[in-house]
Amino acid sequence: MPAISLAKAPQPSLTNPEQIRNFCIIAHIDHGKSTLADRMLGITEVVELRNMRAQYLDRMDIERERGITIKSQAVRLPWRSGLDDQEYILNMIDTPGHVDFTYEVSRSLAACEGAVLLVDCAQGIEAQTLANLYLAMENNLTIIPVLNKIDLPAAQPEKFAEELAKLIGCEPEDCLRVSGKTGAGVTELLDQIVKQIPAPVGDASAATRALIFDSVYDTYRGVVTYVRVIDGHLSTRDQIQMFSTGVRHEMLEVGVISPEPVVSKGLGVGEVGYVITGVKDVRQSRVGDTITTYNNPAKVALAGYKDPRPMVFSGLFPIDGADFPLLREALDKLQLNDAALVYEPESSAALGFGFRCGFLGLLHMEIVRERLERESNLTLISTAPNVVYTVTTGDGAILTVTNPSEYPEGKIEKVEEPIVRATVLAPSEFIGTIMDLCQERRGLLLGMDYLSEDRVEIRYTLPLAEIVFDFFDQLKSRTRGYASLDYEPIGEAEGDLVKVDILLQGEKVDAFSAIVHKEKAYTYGTMMTGKLRELIPRQQFEIPIQAAIGGRIIARESIRAIRKDVLAKCYGGDISRKRKLLEKQKEGKKRMKMVGRVEVPQEAFVAALTTDADIDKAKAKAKERE
Repeated sequence: MPAISLAKAPQPSLTNPEQIRNFCIIAHIDHGKSTLADRMLGITEVVELRNMRAQYLDRMDIERERGITIKSQAVRLPWRSGLDDQEYILNMIDTPGHVDFTYEVSRSLAACEGAVLLVDCAQGIEAQTLANLYLAMENNLTIIPVLNKIDLPAAQPEKFAEELAKLIGCEPEDCLRVSGKTGAGVTELLDQIVKQIPAPVGDASAATRALIFDSVYDTYRGVVTYVRVIDGHLSTRDQIQMFSTGVRHEMLEVGVISPEPVVSKGLGVGEVGYVITGVKDVRQSRVGDTITTYNNPAKVALAGYKDPRPMVFSGLFPIDGADFPLLREALDKLQLNDAALVYEPESSAALGFGFRCGFLGLLHMEIVRERLERESNLTLISTAPNVVYTVTTGDGAILTVTNPSEYPEGKIEKVEEPIVRATVLAPSEFIGTIMDLCQERRGLLLGMDYLSEDRVEIRYTLPLAEIVFDFFDQLKSRTRGYASLDYEPIGEAEGDLVKVDILLQGEKVDAFSAIVHKEKAYTYGTMMTGKLRELIPRQQFEIPIQAAIGGRIIARESIRAIRKDVLAKCYGGDISRKRKLLEKQKEGKKRMKMVGRVEVPQEAFVAALTTDADIDKAKAKAKERE
């Protein structure tokens, strides 16, 4: 989000809702949302040509480096329509395309009356295109179908117009054709946004109600809250209160984003802007909360949003234990900017104090960790991702297990794991290899539909635990990058799951335990015992490393003892003298094994618990230092 600037003079607020249009751009990842947004900024001249750059609304370094949108960005565009020669205000929200950031999209949709559904002319409809379309339909938004990248040599607008028309229920000629890169058709698209998307509806004389759809923390000015006004109006120096907490604040500044912040006199019905109250406590501005005035409070809050449900859990620990308070503060501030992040304190015998964090997916986990490291200058360790299980014990108790260390001992009646409904879109030539992969991952085929002669939609139910590691990478490699994946949680199902414990010299080490499917328990056991044999230094006595399910050992490795050569001082002489020394050594080793404890160094824990990506990153950093 942009830093708040005071350089611009206050602008009057537009009070006529009939001249406002609120819309967002939704699409699959890499279909040209940010490029089209850039072109709209240029055509409406809100950004001067000399200041223009690619991906203008992607403010974070990570977004620009990876070429993906992570945060939704709202911007106010003035537009004189060529259809009726009237002035309009367009409030546009550029949204992310990746499945892990669906919550960002759902919040954007709640602040709009319409959506531009963008499809790449060369790639066609993909999994996230469908998912975002269904989200928009659930919100009763007006959909404008648009085919982008018509300037590409591989573009097939006629073919994909038919697919899109069949999906939405319109005629192929209703699909607009644009190029975000060259600007072709963008002016016509802006005119159609004015024509097709309805004006916002609200009561200007009613008690004020404004929906918080985003927040950001500014070091100097505190919490900056982004709102969409539904009823009434917000003005500078108004006494406002948050509906959920009832806390009262005085508004210090109100304005709009065009695309840099511009101070205004107020916000009326249907307008989108920002509010600053000077509050430093990040928990005072919850996304989805309703803002109302203190003197004339609204009786009913706005619907807000459904709380996101974390899909993947992982532990985040600072390498230096003294950084724990800094990590807590960094997570507080990041949660303000990323409402889908969930966390709670956790301690580990191996890694010290940290936080157990819930994420919407692996990319979300990777981005959060990278933002914490960059924005707060922290060095973190993340443990391997896992999911939440529901365990029913023999005496009927039902437990929620988010970490293998919480898995109960004794008789287990059943274990339920989260199940997702996965949709894969791919060229029809890859049907066989996709079905093989899904069956390997315990998938159950739900159905298959041909979108066209050479594109197929395959639907499976899959355990979430099978998706969170390398499923997407495998899918991409088996389909030469042509397949796209989308998934949504549909509940829980009973699975044949077991807890694999790792024992060092007969003692369990909780940090290395894992909950896996029975068929994959042996593979996990041999992998972890082999890894630890390489990582744990040799001791004066032999160390057995075992993988066990309950009381049954399923894999074993041994770390050989360091043996001192006690015969080195013997030069000849009777064999009985040598035997006596060897027997004495043997007794000492036996006694040492009985009382000795295995000290596992921190480096071994870190290497065994972290993911391969973390190890690769650490090696890269070490090379840089050299």
